[in-house]
Parts: sequence; C-alpha cells; structure tokens
Amino acid sequence: MSILTYIVPFIFVLTVVVFFHELGHFLVGRWCGVKIDAFSIGFGPELWGRDDRRGTRWRIAAIPLGGYVKFHGDANGASVPDPARIAAMPVEERKVAFAAQPVWKRMAIVIAGPLANFVLAITIFTVLFATLGRNVLTPRIASVAPSSAAEQAGFRPGDLVLSIDGQPIDSFSRMQEIVASSTGKPLTVLVRRADKEETLTATPQLREIETALGKTKIGMLGLQASNDPADLREERFGLGRSVLLAVGETWMIVERTGAYLGGLVAGREGADQLSGPIGIAQVSGQMAKAIDKVGLTPLFNLIAILSISIGLLNLMPVPLLDGGHLMFYAIEAARGRALAERTQEYAFRLGLAMVTTLMVFSTYNDVVRLLRKLTGAGED
Repeated sequence: MSILTYIVPFIFVLTVVVFFHELGHFLVGRWCGVKIDAFSIGFGPELWGRDDRRGTRWRIAAIPLGGYVKFHGDANGASVPDPARIAAMPVEERKVAFAAQPVWKRMAIVIAGPLANFVLAITIFTVLFATLGRNVLTPRIASVAPSSAAEQAGFRPGDLVLSIDGQPIDSFSRMQEIVASSTGKPLTVLVRRADKEETLTATPQLREIETALGKTKIGMLGLQASNDPADLREERFGLGRSVLLAVGETWMIVERTGAYLGGLVAGREGADQLSGPIGIAQVSGQMAKAIDKVGLTPLFNLIAILSISIGLLNLMPVPLLDGGHLMFYAIEAARGRALAERTQEYAFRLGLAMVTTLMVFSTYNDVVRLLRKLTGAGED
C-alpha cells in the first residue's frame, strides 16, 4: 500500500502532462492534414487500444514513462523519418506523410507539444487564482539572521521591501523568487525604514534547504518574514487578472529554470539537484497523501510545474527532442534542403545517448537522495 500511494499519483501526474503534450502534436498534425498512425500513452506492450475512423490507433502501453504520436511515414514515435517506406508510398498516400509536409508545417506540429504544456500550466494556474485567490504576505522583515548576507547588507527588523533592482515587490514570496535565482548577484534593494527610504545592496548566498524532493540549493539572504496578522491579506481575482497572474507565474518558473541551467553551465549550480522519475513519484505521493488536509491545490500545482519543465526540456536543441527537430528544420529552411540522412541518423543516435545519460544520472540522484532520507545519512 505504501508503494501504491506513490506509484498511482505518479502515473496520474505524468499521464496528464504527457497526454496534453502529445495532444498538442496531434491536433496541429490533424490541422495540417497529416495522417496519424498512433497516439500512445506509455511505451512497450499495449494494454488497451482502439482504432478511430481516421485510422489512428489510440493505445495505453505498459511503461507509463512518457508517450508519443506516430505520424504516417515515421520510423518511430520520435518523428525519425523512414525514407524507404516513404519512397515506396503511392503519391496520394505520400501527401499525408509527415516528412512530405512543408518545413513550416513540420515546425508547427513539433512546437505544438511544448506549447500545449505551457497552455496546460497557465490554465491550471488561472483556475486556481480565479477560484481560490491567494494569500499575500507583506514583504516586511521580522528578523535578520546573524552573519547572513542580509545582516552584511544592513537590513533591520521592521524594514519593508519596496523593490529589487527596480522591480516592485508586493509580497514576501515574490522577494523569495528573485533572491532564490540570484545567487552571487548583487541586488539593489529599496526598503522603507520608519518614514524614510533606504537603498541596500545585498548578494544572496547559496544555501541548502530541505524540500519535498530532498535537499536543494538556492540563493538566500537570511531574512525572516513578519508573522503579524496585519501583514497577511487575501486577494481575489476576476478571470482576466487570473490569466495575467497565471502567465506571470509560468514565466517566473521558466526564468528560475533558465537561471538554474545557466548556473549549471557556469558552474554556480550543482547537477545533484536534477530529479528523475523516482523524485517525481516521491513528491506526487506526498502531495496525494496531503489531499485530506490541504486539498488538491498542491497536486495541481505540481502538474503545472512539471508540465512547464517537460515543455522546456523538449525545447532544448538536442536531437530526438522537439527542440532538436526544430533545429534541423531551421537548418533546412536556411539551406533550402534537409541535412543528409546519415548526418541526421548520427545526430539522433547522439541525442538518444544524451537523453539516456540524463535519465540515468537524474535517477541516480533520486536514489541517492532516497537512501539518505531512509538512513538519515548527512543529517546533523
């Protein structure tokens, strides 16, 4: 039962995200007139399937770690073309093959998957903002940690943060978002102290904190939020405002992810923060177990965040991913012809190796974190 409390929520969360990603490919593919051979949730042996009137095989497979849409003329669900099969097709059949489409149609079909992930996240955030609103904690400082970056910058209890680098700050959580992704970067902070405004310069320090996925490192100043009830307010929003807030929330997650990846390349961030299927399963189970206490909101927040992550991952210019296909199509549009088949084949093999390595490495991180949690290793 303990295992099922993690596996079932994990399958649910991942299936929702994968379904909408593949639905984006599917709908734009149909709109572009491409025949679709299969729409699969999961990989491997088929557990259930049926054919629709247009010849598409809808299937649920045994390994729930992804999915694919297989277009007519492709060798597999990764949109790798099958030149021999396409060449042997009658002219009318070839017209509905994916590889025979103009490059702009292929690009539209490929980018539709990641865009669907972003649309799903924005929709979820919109519904949450419109129905639940949000609790906003005023960015007032209750205390400053000794020897912290905040103390060195001159923060004092009672300070009210007005802006950071010119960006207005209306909540303590917004301040945390900026600080968390600004490790080692000097921030210009405008605060109101008594009846005067003061400008401080603070540089967030990298600190390790405990999250649902285990320990992670983020930028911190060492500030404690006010616990005065007068500094907590509830906000309600109409549909239009909820959409704008949802777009902002989605963009904030994109920015933080981009900042982490940039820090990873620059050596400021550690690759040990990457998580894979086990980590997702763990946090999904924890969110599911908390439903009776806090409701479904955290679980749907997780779906939205994971959807954004999947969308961003697929946009990376790695062969085999959507971003890799887009890169090939952009080269084709610029050259006036596609890359040689052998070049694409070697690129897809390299992409497969890169994706496999990432999966193995992230799963290794998950296992290490899980073992540390079970054994208590590394705790003070």
